[in-house]
Amino acid sequence: MRCRLCNAPATFERLMETVLSGLASEACLVYLDDIIIVGRTFEEHLKNICKVFQRLQKANLILSPKKCRFFQKEVSYLVDVISVDGVKRGADKIKAIVDWPLPETVHDL
Repeated sequence: MRCRLCNAPATFERLMETVLSGLASEACLVYLDDIIIVGRTFEEHLKNICKVFQRLQKANLILSPKKCRFFQKEVSYLVDVISVDGVKRGADKIKAIVDWPLPETVHDL
């Protein structure tokens, strides 16, 4: 998909929802222009990568190798950190909320 089109990420997400239908909840997460392939074990992760690759190949879609990262133990994504331990909020995001100044006037609310 061509870069710099204003609806490109949303269009990509709709395409991926169609192409990866049925896999999205068990094997991967799709948000805008990203696909995160998950697995509880290394073997499950490999199987899920194969499933996603097969779907992409069937749809004649090509990945950009320089934008791909494989076998990450932890991924920072949006405001969360996704790892084998689950999904947790990024520490920098929590700090920003904790350090937010308390409102002093009605206007501050």
